[in-house]
Amino acid sequence: MPAILINNTVLVTGASGFIAVWVCQYLLEADYKVRGTVRSAAKGDYLVKLFKAYRGKFEYVIVEDIGKDGAFDEAVQGMDAIAHIASPLHFNSKEPNDIIGTAVRGTTGILESVNKHGAGVRRVIAMSSIASVTDGMYQLKIPGTVFTEKDWNTHSIQEVEKRGKDVSGVENYSASKVMAEKAAWDFVEKVKPNWDLVTFCPSLVLGPIIHEVSNSNCLNTSVAILYGILLNKDNLVDVRDVAFAHIRALGVEEAGGQRFIISSAPFCWQDALDALDLPAGLPRGTPGSGKGLDHIIFSNSKVKRLLGINFKGLKETVRDTVESLQKRGWRVIA
Repeated sequence: MPAILINNTVLVTGASGFIAVWVCQYLLEADYKVRGTVRSAAKGDYLVKLFKAYRGKFEYVIVEDIGKDGAFDEAVQGMDAIAHIASPLHFNSKEPNDIIGTAVRGTTGILESVNKHGAGVRRVIAMSSIASVTDGMYQLKIPGTVFTEKDWNTHSIQEVEKRGKDVSGVENYSASKVMAEKAAWDFVEKVKPNWDLVTFCPSLVLGPIIHEVSNSNCLNTSVAILYGILLNKDNLVDVRDVAFAHIRALGVEEAGGQRFIISSAPFCWQDALDALDLPAGLPRGTPGSGKGLDHIIFSNSKVKRLLGINFKGLKETVRDTVESLQKRGWRVIA
């Protein structure tokens, strides 16, 4: 499909979330018009205020339940492209279908809405996850293993089928990402729509926050963070690089029909501590001990080659994250 030109309108689902709000910001900065979906008027009004400098180029519609039939029928009308980011992000459900079913229905539902009511849509970007590429135990694989867009997580689906209600929240969430992404590709293969599909599989996403968070106890959580802390090795990407990838995916014709891993580089949490230059008296771990560790690697060669992404470094990401928390008056470094 041809590139989506500036001044066109992009629908961003789940617009009040950590990643999606940055996608909105980058789209607006690039001179796109943005319609965001939110679950309440309060969340939408926060975004209108946040983006007031863009002179009416942002609007919102309320979608309370992304799994409801026809949930996006109104939202997709008049759009030129879709950035589907909304997805359930909780891990305490005892019923696998609570999260898996909602994720799959939300994805197939918006694609059905585009087919029925989005005559002008030419490209859909669907947010998946590195959890769709490999299972939650990826850090236990042989150091040096390189994962690419050709890899798929089959283990988590097997675990859900095997354990049912007893499956871990990690595997449940991971299975939801795999099944939702596969459902999107299956939809395109079966329906052969007039638009094309792009999927993004970001690794652990860190970076400054600009979305609405009432207090530090309500910060978004990621099971990937827990794994990274316990096993001391991970791969990360800055939230702003994920947002910029959306801009590039809209502007690069060849991005259509492609799956992209979005990951900057391997790191461990000692690297993050080192980047902060903590003052004396605060725990520092063992400075420098993260250097030379053997990591598994999520290849970013494809996204660099096709979308031309130059990733931010760990030091910039960590420092900007801490600064964004401090600006809200939250104690980060005493």
